[in-house]
Amino acid sequence: MEARGLTLPFRRDQQRDFANAAGEELIRHWVMQALATEGASQLGAGELPWRTRFGAGLGRLRHRPADEVTRELARVLIRDALALWVPSVELRSVSAHSDGEQLVLRVQVRGRAGGPSVDVEVSP
Repeated sequence: MEARGLTLPFRRDQQRDFANAAGEELIRHWVMQALATEGASQLGAGELPWRTRFGAGLGRLRHRPADEVTRELARVLIRDALALWVPSVELRSVSAHSDGEQLVLRVQVRGRAGGPSVDVEVSP
């Protein structure tokens, strides 16, 4: 039987109290939550008052050129956040491209227990 878990951020559905998912969808939710949340840094206290360190801190990359340095910093921030906050996934790759003025990061992960790779796109 495939493991199920709550989607993040928490949301309601029509059949159960909180929405839940399994497999690729669950992994995608976990990864997006960790990458889209601003953790505490020199620039601020963090988004979640009850867990200020949670998140990747990708907001630091806003308004920066989409050059090699920014892409490498994004890779390191993503690698560290996933290792700390979503240890059940293995980071396979991080690629970056510009969509006009916006940096778009494509992250590929796979569950440590195996299974297919999951792609997630996020913009700082």
